[in-house]
Amino acid sequence: MAITAAMVKELRDSTGAGMMDAKKALTETNGDMEAAVDWLRTKGLAKAAKKSGRVAAEGLVAVAVNGGVGVAVEVNSETDFVGKNADFQKMVGGIAQTALAVSDVEALKAAPMNGKPVADVITDAIAVIGENMTLRRMARVEGDVVVDYVHNAAAEGMGKIGVLVALNGADNGIGKQIAMHIAATSPAALSEADLDPAVVEKEKQIQMDIARESGKPEAVIEKMIEGRMKKYVAEVTLLNQQFVINPDITVGQAAKDAGVEVVAFARVEVGEGIEKKEEDFAAEVAKTMQGA
Repeated sequence: MAITAAMVKELRDSTGAGMMDAKKALTETNGDMEAAVDWLRTKGLAKAAKKSGRVAAEGLVAVAVNGGVGVAVEVNSETDFVGKNADFQKMVGGIAQTALAVSDVEALKAAPMNGKPVADVITDAIAVIGENMTLRRMARVEGDVVVDYVHNAAAEGMGKIGVLVALNGADNGIGKQIAMHIAATSPAALSEADLDPAVVEKEKQIQMDIARESGKPEAVIEKMIEGRMKKYVAEVTLLNQQFVINPDITVGQAAKDAGVEVVAFARVEVGEGIEKKEEDFAAEVAKTMQGA
């Protein structure tokens, strides 16, 4: 029986198996879908489907740099234990290297790695390790030079927080300092022009509501808001933040003094923004031991 792409897709969707594994299962069972599912189960390749509904908020961020291009990728797992697994770390490092050749996370999922699309490599790892995993996001920056920094590295080039800083000009060490600053302060944008207008407007409305509670005249309130918004911009934009290494100057001034221009940055933290169920440590260990 001829094995069609539609059949392979159906089997992949129902089992979470990789594309090549799904095709092989259908070939081995002469296109019998139920038998193919059983074949995958006996090979331990259908586990991924059972895991896919579980929250993956742990894992690692890996960074990679090649000349003026830098990337950071976040690969999530269910528990922190997996982040310490050497095979998982090797996979995440490989994904980061693969990311250097693509522009976004969807392209990365389809990009070839070890003879398979990255998405299938992750699916195979789910079957072996036994936890849900996701390639959640990717960041890419470009400049004359890109500097990377990993906070509390779990292995070479990967940890819980990964930072990239793209500079125009010759870096003399300021890049690493700015990267460490970003890891600590988590700025929302590079400059005021890069802030999301909707976020700025929301903050302005909040400040206006607070100011009106004081009962002061509108003319006074407008002056108050002007000052508060300037302070807000200074707090959330990288170039306007006080430099943690020298709070007497801004990051922008520090870069200028060093003869460089910061043109882009990225800060990726594991699990950022993911809602995860709170469990005590003992419960997490028990769950892991049971293979739940």
